[in-house]
Amino acid sequence: MRHDEIPDNLRPLVYDFFFWFSRFEFALKEARILKNLEPGANAEPGWTRFINDCKDHYRIGTAGEALIAANPQRQVVTESNLDFRDVGFNPNASDLERVVRLAQTVRNNLFHGGKHGSAYWNDADRMRLLLKTTIAVLDDLADQMGLTSDYRSEY
Repeated sequence: MRHDEIPDNLRPLVYDFFFWFSRFEFALKEARILKNLEPGANAEPGWTRFINDCKDHYRIGTAGEALIAANPQRQVVTESNLDFRDVGFNPNASDLERVVRLAQTVRNNLFHGGKHGSAYWNDADRMRLLLKTTIAVLDDLADQMGLTSDYRSEY
């Protein structure tokens, strides 16, 4: 979707999505759920650590189930082009891993653009669905995993 073709009523949702995704990553960092804990390392959110530490405590809700059902695809390299494919999961992947990886896929697809090749690349209704659903997933993850105060800046 080109910048000037984004419907005006979708623009605030795009902003909200990036805001809440960033707040969630901030909450992970504040909880010291980091990619690398060594002194001097960059302070990056540790999504894999989060999944591994919290997978047994996560209970999938309506938003998580909706995100899995929406099945956002990831962009992959093919022999001659770029294409979109389902996000592959190990059969033993936890519900938490599935919703986190799909939320990251929505973020990556939105942020990195270039969605030609996907059947949905110009579908504002699907974009709206994915953004709202992912925000609801982040809200639920923050609540379930005790990250709400940093996520919502409620101190």
